[in-house]
Amino acid sequence: MAALAANLAIAVAKFVAWFFSGSSSMLAESVHSLADSGNQGLLLLGGKKAQREATPEHPFGYGRERYIYAFLVSIVLFTVGGMFAIYEGVEKVQHPHPIEAWYWPIGVLVFAIIAESFSFKTAIKESNEIRGSLSWSQFIKRAKAPELPVVLLEDFGALVGLVLALGGVGLALATGNGVWDGIGTLCIGTLLLVIAVVLAAETKSLLLGEAAGTEDVEKIKAALVDGDVVTRVIHMRTLHLGPEELLVAAKIAVEGDDTATQVADAINAAEARIREAVPIARVIYLEPDIYKAEAAAQG
Repeated sequence: MAALAANLAIAVAKFVAWFFSGSSSMLAESVHSLADSGNQGLLLLGGKKAQREATPEHPFGYGRERYIYAFLVSIVLFTVGGMFAIYEGVEKVQHPHPIEAWYWPIGVLVFAIIAESFSFKTAIKESNEIRGSLSWSQFIKRAKAPELPVVLLEDFGALVGLVLALGGVGLALATGNGVWDGIGTLCIGTLLLVIAVVLAAETKSLLLGEAAGTEDVEKIKAALVDGDVVTRVIHMRTLHLGPEELLVAAKIAVEGDDTATQVADAINAAEARIREAVPIARVIYLEPDIYKAEAAAQG
């Protein structure tokens, strides 16, 4: 919401500055902010749709719909943001013209940097609450909720793009050569393309289906074994059905002389321990089996 409010205000201001100055950097930045506003709208829409209840046709719910909308964001950023800026930059380099009413683009860029910094600061604050000891690159790579990494990368790219636009406009004003404005626009386009590719790669991985994090996997394995009826985990698979919903499927070893009642009670107790250790583990399937070393050695 903070990013959406900031980008809408910035987009309007940039379009006004472009209208009065004719700066291609400002036009590229205007479209960039407009695309970012649309992206935040897509993320909000995806979050709302993901809250729908499970149906017989979709028994595991709609949690992964958030990943679909995050992937759409990367496509919008690549096409509307990056490709348009590249096109506009090439056009301006080939047909440069001086910037008029210089105070408009300079004033709006300074305002945009302030507003974008507010959005970026908010995203950093929200991310720090769940990032833990992970570095920023690790957090973006491992995060299961797509919204924060998307906003972080968008805001970071926006701030760098604003600095590039400020540099392009400044050099164009200082030298009287509009080519610098076009070069600044090309740099903005290249930056947006790189960010879009990174976002697409990460959201594609989430769409394909990612397992639980290493820490959660260890917690689940520890919760499964009670040392009495359940003696070991033969093998286990986990899958994120959404950012806050995890599927756990495991084959667990029980003793051959255990009764069906003992095994059923042990499974129920193991499920309760898993949900206590990892609350997002909501869908759990456990299969009891007799452990055989030879079969385990063969996989």
